[in-house]
Amino acid sequence: MAEHSLILAVPRPAVLTIRSCHPLADAPPQTLNSRVRLVFRRLAQSFRLMVGVHDYQAYLRHHRLHHPGDVPMSERAFHRYCLEARFPSQGGKLGKCPC
Repeated sequence: MAEHSLILAVPRPAVLTIRSCHPLADAPPQTLNSRVRLVFRRLAQSFRLMVGVHDYQAYLRHHRLHHPGDVPMSERAFHRYCLEARFPSQGGKLGKCPC
């Protein structure tokens, strides 16, 4: 009986508050054709991200929504930044993949 009261006395974790929520798309596609196109578009983006090709247009959309006052990187600078993040060349960081 004493063990049971100890279990109930454990404090609950704090409640998480969602400050903002951004939808993935403006509205769900209405037709079958548009749904299929959306699935293929997201699949293609997933495969590109898996092999390390980042989406510059998605970066621009994100930048426009979340950082409207800042100037976005050029496409060349964006891809250079992504490559540097994946394969660091500075000393002290992990080098390129040896395999």
